[in-house]
Amino acid sequence: MARASTTSDAFNAVAEPRRREILSFLAFDERPVGDIVTALGFEQPSVSKHLRVLRDVGLVTARREGRNMLYRTEAQAIRPLHEWARTFERLWRHQLLKLKERAEKDNRQ
Repeated sequence: MARASTTSDAFNAVAEPRRREILSFLAFDERPVGDIVTALGFEQPSVSKHLRVLRDVGLVTARREGRNMLYRTEAQAIRPLHEWARTFERLWRHQLLKLKERAEKDNRQ
């Protein structure tokens, strides 16, 4: 089965590690492209390309302020990603609890 386009949904968009880095960088503050380039060390054309994909799937929004475009993470759009990942958080919590119980049992013996 062919992989869906990275612009088709949020899950495909965040499959790219650099896009996840950009989302994390924008999580708490609205930033212009130049700040992203400087902070993350990516080339400007690459950042612009990744921002376009993230905008296309709704994970970031942009607004113009003078000559700058300011980008920020769109928290509501990330909710489905968070809810999906939370499934695995519960799985790992369960696995760690089992590991802790086994280690404590081994220590008692």
